[in-house]
Amino acid sequence: MATDYVRRTAITRLLVTDEQRDLLEDTITEWKRGCQLATDMAWGKCNAKSDVQPLAYDDVREQTDLSSQHAILATHQAAQAITGCIERRSKGKKATKPTFSAPTVKYDTRTMTLFEDDTVSLATTESRVRCELALPEDDDGYQRQYLDSEEWNVTESTLTTRDGDFFLHIGFRRHKTDTERDTAEDGTVLGVDLGIENLAVTSTAYFFSGRELTHDLREFEKVRTGLQQTGTRSAHRTLEQLSGRELQYIRDVLHRASNAIVDEARRYECDVIAFEDLTHIREQTGASWGHKWAFRTLYEQVDYKAEAVGISVKQVGPAYTSKRCAECGFTADENRSTRNDFCCQKCGTEANADYNAAKNIGMRYVRRGQQSSRRMGDSQLALKSGTVTPNGGFTAYPDGFEAEFTDKPHPPRAKSSD
Repeated sequence: MATDYVRRTAITRLLVTDEQRDLLEDTITEWKRGCQLATDMAWGKCNAKSDVQPLAYDDVREQTDLSSQHAILATHQAAQAITGCIERRSKGKKATKPTFSAPTVKYDTRTMTLFEDDTVSLATTESRVRCELALPEDDDGYQRQYLDSEEWNVTESTLTTRDGDFFLHIGFRRHKTDTERDTAEDGTVLGVDLGIENLAVTSTAYFFSGRELTHDLREFEKVRTGLQQTGTRSAHRTLEQLSGRELQYIRDVLHRASNAIVDEARRYECDVIAFEDLTHIREQTGASWGHKWAFRTLYEQVDYKAEAVGISVKQVGPAYTSKRCAECGFTADENRSTRNDFCCQKCGTEANADYNAAKNIGMRYVRRGQQSSRRMGDSQLALKSGTVTPNGGFTAYPDGFEAEFTDKPHPPRAKSSD
């Protein structure tokens, strides 16, 4: 994940021949065409890498001179640009369909190779070119601390041209030390509970309904069972077509849910998104195999989308998160009277059961940080109206955030007398 790494960029001018210059310029031109083509196809339809790539890859390959890997990277670039527009719109800003005019092209470890003799091999629209890095002669340039270190590894880089020169922005990353990693993970935590009635509920009281997903899974299961019982070749072909449509429907729901979770974390300036451990979620929730797959897919989508904006995604133990009162800590089977309702038998707190569980999940991660000997324990749980610490400290958000009664402790309900 992005938050497990320290990232740096070393900018280096390239020494190129006239032939290499022509190839690199042509590659930049085709890259811009490929990104634009993928964007035009995906605009208004999808914005995730896993959706844009299968939608646009074949057309990018056929209509440009890009290599197969550069065509893939172009679809990813388009997805990133579209996502940026969606985020700007969500903040009330204007955002039109992206256009690609900057003289740049992306490279990864498959399309670029650095050598110890200070040269770099770059894929172009034809053959690879091997160019010399124009590094400082005295070896004191800042680039050396990355190029000559075994700690730093090359990652995605960008080639650009300016005033007739080519510059390679070489991306490097290294694993964070324990101190760096733990410090980064102290902060504000968003708890997320996954379920059937509600696909996802956050500790900030955001509810993403699971009814659409459940309906799709059940309907597809009915049709699939009927086709399997028919057993004809035609039924088999229909089943294959159905599976593709089913996957697309479900992925659309999961992408919307994962976007919503990450947006919620960003809105409340969270550093960590905490889920319960998914290992035994099928047994805990009574979910079907399809739901179990959907939960895992949703987690993976949140993971890579959160990574892109510097948010960690973690899992905590699931024990008693659905039966423990998030307000007073009392745990009992009787607290969870129905699938949707939670009523603490000790303090009388009433809440949506999934919302109560989301707060327990988030607080479990916060407490784990306090108990760790290597961490400072400065985490806090994000609620709808403010943040809370394990010792009960509550900090209200500034005006503009809606307060919610169940975010704050309240006295037990008085028992009625006969």
